[in-house]
Amino acid sequence: MDWIEDQIEWSADGKNVAIGLTRFGSGKNLLLLPALSSISTRTEMRPLQERLGTSFATTAIDWPGFGTLPRPRINWRPELYRAFLRFLTQSVVQPAVTIAAGHAAGYALAEAAENPAGFGRLCLLSPTWRGPLPTMTGRPMALFRRLAKAVDVPLAGSFLYRLNVNSLFIGMMARGHVYADPAWLTPERMAEKRTVTEAPGARHASFRFVAGELDPFTDRDAFLESARRIPTKVLLVYSNGTPRKSRAEMTGLASLPNVQAIELPLGKLSFYEEFPDLTCETINPFLFESD
Repeated sequence: MDWIEDQIEWSADGKNVAIGLTRFGSGKNLLLLPALSSISTRTEMRPLQERLGTSFATTAIDWPGFGTLPRPRINWRPELYRAFLRFLTQSVVQPAVTIAAGHAAGYALAEAAENPAGFGRLCLLSPTWRGPLPTMTGRPMALFRRLAKAVDVPLAGSFLYRLNVNSLFIGMMARGHVYADPAWLTPERMAEKRTVTEAPGARHASFRFVAGELDPFTDRDAFLESARRIPTKVLLVYSNGTPRKSRAEMTGLASLPNVQAIELPLGKLSFYEEFPDLTCETINPFLFESD
């Protein structure tokens, strides 16, 4: 089997956006949606995609405003990402199962609640709905919105963004919340993560995510209500090393009757990247279930 690296074009606010995608494998279609973060791209799904591609036709795709390709200056906001998901499932891939991580899982829940057939069955990996700054403070603040807009300013915005994506800060956040093994983020992997942050136009969507401006829901109740409306079983997988505040949101989701929750003994938020064999073994029974 060959890996197929490709890109598609999508329009947001009248501007064309190039978006990278990777296809691998054959069988029924699986859509893999990486998390939204300053260092996330579809590449974080590659270890899992490599394993799943032996049985399924997998498509992993970057989010507009993220990835390694140049990104135009756009006022990135939740309605654009929801529109992108509709475009994706109508025009690019019609998935039997959608595997979504982090904020991608929140967006998948929001859209699948409106159109369940469009996304197939949902497998959610470390699902989140609230950005880092609102999670830290427990609520959104007007300051965060002002900072998100300030990052668009050519010189000052670039400086503000660089404070958030230097190697020291990335390493601290990754080792604290994302990866369980501090040694996993090798110099080579750190260089790869830094490359993501240096793509032209990277700051516009990245900092909006950090500030909570890309949150798919306004509160926990809306997050849970979307999940309740999904007519099929939803698989939720998270790790016992998930940060406390994010874990509280996931355990709330796990309490719903239509959600099958599995807690893994290894990993943190990006357990699927760090422990792809365990992740594949865990989700395979769900993927092979009849529709």
